[in-house]
Amino acid sequence: MRMPTKADEILKTEKTPAPISLLTAAIVLSSTLMAAAQYGAPELAWPKTMQERGDLIPKDRKRVERIARPTTDFSKPERFETMSGGAATSRKLPNQDAFSQSSANLSFEEEETFKLGNALFRKMWVSSPSSTDASDGLGPLFNARSCQSCHLKDGRGHPPEHSTDATSMFLRLARGPATDEERAAIENFLAPNMPDPVYGGQLQDKAIPGLRAEGKMVISYQDQPFTFPDGTEVTLRKPSYSAADLNYGPLAADTTVSPRVANPMIGMGLLQAIHPADLIANADPNDEDGDGISGRVGLARGTRLDNPVIGRFGWKAQNASIREQGSEAFAGDIGISNPLVPRHAGDCTEAEVECLEAPNGVQERLGDTEAPDPVMELVTFYSENLAVPARRDVGDPEVLRGKEMFYTSGCVACHTPKFVTSRKTGNDAHAFQLIWPYSDMLLHDMGEDLADGQVVGVASGSEWRTAPLWGIGLTETVSGHTFFLHDGRARNLEEAILWHGGEATASRDAYAALDKKDRDALIRFLNSL
Repeated sequence: MRMPTKADEILKTEKTPAPISLLTAAIVLSSTLMAAAQYGAPELAWPKTMQERGDLIPKDRKRVERIARPTTDFSKPERFETMSGGAATSRKLPNQDAFSQSSANLSFEEEETFKLGNALFRKMWVSSPSSTDASDGLGPLFNARSCQSCHLKDGRGHPPEHSTDATSMFLRLARGPATDEERAAIENFLAPNMPDPVYGGQLQDKAIPGLRAEGKMVISYQDQPFTFPDGTEVTLRKPSYSAADLNYGPLAADTTVSPRVANPMIGMGLLQAIHPADLIANADPNDEDGDGISGRVGLARGTRLDNPVIGRFGWKAQNASIREQGSEAFAGDIGISNPLVPRHAGDCTEAEVECLEAPNGVQERLGDTEAPDPVMELVTFYSENLAVPARRDVGDPEVLRGKEMFYTSGCVACHTPKFVTSRKTGNDAHAFQLIWPYSDMLLHDMGEDLADGQVVGVASGSEWRTAPLWGIGLTETVSGHTFFLHDGRARNLEEAILWHGGEATASRDAYAALDKKDRDALIRFLNSL
């Protein structure tokens, strides 16, 4: 029997109405694939099933629309505001393990599955051949030996910062298409862009014994002063990135480099359960309402190589599902092949001959990849069910004032406060939950200061998916740092706000125009999430 959800309770009581290889040329150019032109236009003709919430009866649909509408009353907390992840919210005392708790509404059997997935998420892979059963296949070139190595305590990655350890951050490598085959792959969403011909889709700074790592990431910072209208001065740091100690020759002249820190893992299953209609409804690619915000839906091929679907995960919304996101990370970050990305040599290219010739960890009795379906299913279930911690201090007067400043400054134009997830999901724990991610999951142009110049699928070099804000106030508690944005350049939440540009310029300027007391209140609100 399905347990009642928070959304059910509200409705009851409410009074008022890759970088992947090209697979094969046959797949890329198959006549069964839909022409890209049908999906490439800004005015995408979405199927009716994706534009309407068919999981709801008309009466419930109207009530859900009212529930999800941003509030205008900041005198008190909203109902269920503490429960950021609905019934799945973790109510355990926040500590270093705050992001590692399971969805609170899992069954006993599902808890066991979660724990098995956790063990695999933390598993340290070793190079082949190994006497360790089903744990070999690492690399041969790689960035990390386990999922947990990047997603520290299931939280946010960080720049090296006075250390050579860049495990939770790496350089993404990409270039534009150069051949008809490559153009067809991108147009048909079979690849988000093209990898460097020698170094592949990301620079890998580690290698198994006997091989040379590809190189290392180099970061330099330049001070960039910012003065608030009230005269307060702060110093931002503007980063630049390059690759050094390249062991296999130079990067291609047109290869771009873009840093990535690992995203926190909480609430991913709930984000996956948001109905497509709610994401499409918030998109305004041509800014028809004239508010300067033109969010676009990300597109991805999906796991079945059928029609493009909505991209939800990754810094540029390049993956449609948690399974895809995890599969790409297994192959690209650790060098472990899996059913969706069956590359036994990980991100190695044809130019890296020794890497391709190294032994792999496939064991035929378990499957034809190093991490077969049972492994990926457990890791995916774990990733889907890392709970969002409960909100804190929601009734504090300063937090409520900060919430009002966040809303009236226009931040909610992209950081959509709440959704009610679909009734039809693959996991009942995620179904019909009132959630508070503070993200519209759309792509937005964030301006030249944050641009990396790297096209990823339909995302331009200056577009990024709106990062969910739930749990952001526990970053230091969980991860031991307060570095934010895709490259960790922001050393605190205020710096992260001040780096916003493009579509977020007006909101940034509205924040800057507040007096210090209200700016502090807004930061206090963010820290309560």
